[in-house]
Amino acid sequence: MKQFLFLFSVLIFFFGCNSFAGPLIHRASNLCLDVRAASSTPGALVQIYACHGGVNQNWAYSASTSQLRTFNGTRCLDASGEQTSAGTQIISYTCHTLANQQWRLMTDGSIVGVQSGRCLGTAGASNASGSLVQLANCNGSLSQKWTLQGDTQPPTAPSGLQVSSLTCNSASLKWNASTDNVAVTAYDIYHDGQLMKSVTGTTLSTSLTLTPGATWGLYVNARDAAGNVSQAGPTLTIRIPQCTTDTQKPTVPTGLQGSVNGTTVSLRWNASTDNVGVTGYEIYRNNLRVGSVSTLTFTDSGLSANTTYSYAVAARDAQGNVSALSAPISLRTGSACSTTVCSVSQATTETDIPWGLVTLPDGNILYSRRDAFDIIRLNPTIGAKANLGRIPNVAGTDGEGGLLGLAITPQFPSTDPWLYIYHTSPTDNRIVRIQYVNGALSPSTLQVLLTGIGRNKFHNGGRLRFGPDGKLYAATGDAQNGANAQNINNLAGKILRLNPDGSRPTDNPFGNYVWSYGHRNPQGLAFDSQGRLWEQEFGNTIMDETNLIQRGGNYGWPSCEGTASIVGSGCATAGYLAPKYTTTVAAGSCSGIAIVQDHLFVACLRGTRMYHHEISGTSLINSQQFFVGTYGRLRTIEPSRDGGLWLTTSNSGDKDSIANNSNERILKVILGEL
Repeated sequence: MKQFLFLFSVLIFFFGCNSFAGPLIHRASNLCLDVRAASSTPGALVQIYACHGGVNQNWAYSASTSQLRTFNGTRCLDASGEQTSAGTQIISYTCHTLANQQWRLMTDGSIVGVQSGRCLGTAGASNASGSLVQLANCNGSLSQKWTLQGDTQPPTAPSGLQVSSLTCNSASLKWNASTDNVAVTAYDIYHDGQLMKSVTGTTLSTSLTLTPGATWGLYVNARDAAGNVSQAGPTLTIRIPQCTTDTQKPTVPTGLQGSVNGTTVSLRWNASTDNVGVTGYEIYRNNLRVGSVSTLTFTDSGLSANTTYSYAVAARDAQGNVSALSAPISLRTGSACSTTVCSVSQATTETDIPWGLVTLPDGNILYSRRDAFDIIRLNPTIGAKANLGRIPNVAGTDGEGGLLGLAITPQFPSTDPWLYIYHTSPTDNRIVRIQYVNGALSPSTLQVLLTGIGRNKFHNGGRLRFGPDGKLYAATGDAQNGANAQNINNLAGKILRLNPDGSRPTDNPFGNYVWSYGHRNPQGLAFDSQGRLWEQEFGNTIMDETNLIQRGGNYGWPSCEGTASIVGSGCATAGYLAPKYTTTVAAGSCSGIAIVQDHLFVACLRGTRMYHHEISGTSLINSQQFFVGTYGRLRTIEPSRDGGLWLTTSNSGDKDSIANNSNERILKVILGEL
């Protein structure tokens, strides 16, 4: 069941008389609901207009009358002539008790006429200042969504999660109520950063649909009618049982064959059978497991030249029963690499999550440890490490917050000694910089460049990248509140652009730090040879997307996920920019990207693989997959100084904030001719 943050149709809005007062912001335009010319004459037209704080833009909602009042309560929002048809003009009129002045403020941000059942929207769905407001058939689009700007305080985090009646495909979840300065209007239930469903603010329990055999981290966020979202409550881990007990192993795979191209081996085999069903195959090289696939083929790349390898395959079912190994075959690699990936070697292991990574001019690398909050320098030639110390004021989120992205300029460190850092603090996500002098960090030089980026348990974004224009670009998540992504005055769910000193570039499209918007949780940024910015973004349950970023571009979340429409006109909404490539979440959940010679490489977590695409014009072509299941979850990928790649894993402890409870690797990938 797919229910999203803005797909919520139950009215539960209760403020009490005049408990809300302030401007109503039109989400599609960020303009205010306005009585034209500030006229208090009954029948004055209502429009959207630049926000200025005047009395004609100040609205008070009364739960007892369901009225929206302006001009200090003397005029009411009114459907002209008591008409109910789409296109009926909205006016300001003397307050009375008829239903054409009664409105329901929905938790998805729409305002619905009690008499008409239609939504408050702009004529022709226009976002231009001065556009008239009218009744419209409700379609879920942003032109019919409004933000109650008067309330900026989020609810408290829900607590006391408990699961009961746990079966292989369902469970009951309950929690303790959150509190809010006005009222909690909804609870959003997640597992591991994916929204499962939403319920009303008076509901403190719900049934869940589960996946047999999975392990999920459940948590709940509270939301109010103004769209403010709480920080997430504690995670409750559940281990979902299988529906049936199955101890029978699949049959042994047969017909294993292979071919060699330089230092790459390609395998294929015949399908196994099982009493319930085969779910995948495990590939073994020299008796060590090196991959896991759901197909009948596997490509093993980056092998040593002129070397003989032995391969075998085993079948696996949903309950983890594994067949015996197939009959082995031996294959000898060629004398030279003739494929994209030539070799892979392990540079080091890590007990914490390596997240941000930069290559220094001397060939050493710096990387952040997400949950330990410190920076490590690694000499990959000899494997020597130096801990450069913890970054102040970093906080975890019991999820995916912490010490995240790193960036340096091309002049580092000779004429520009700054190391740029994206991290979660106790109150927000922020960008800071600290000087790296004589091989060490200088704590006294730390500068906070940008604060106020929304944070939550998941969806913190975190990647940093300097562009060829000398500006710093930052990928920010929506902080588990899709409304943030479409609000250009909010820093969450965006690609941000700032000067190296933290100031705002004067040529940014909206007069603030926002460069593009409509993003869910972007964690990959890279520039191609033409200076164009590519971005990688997590989807919710349907698809991930790879985008070519345009100045001021809107990438559609939460109405559009990849190419899948979620609400209203979805991906067909005028102005939305389509992704250049999509993958299913199961085969993706991709984080970092890197570009080498206009070849785009993508590191994927849930998909446990690396994608490779050629950039051709504005398209991605000749796509390939590498390391499918070989190294597990892949988080960060960065170019190395010698034209290869650095690649990090994120296999354990990556959904909590516990330091040093991981077992990760940093890998060096040597590429062939591209």
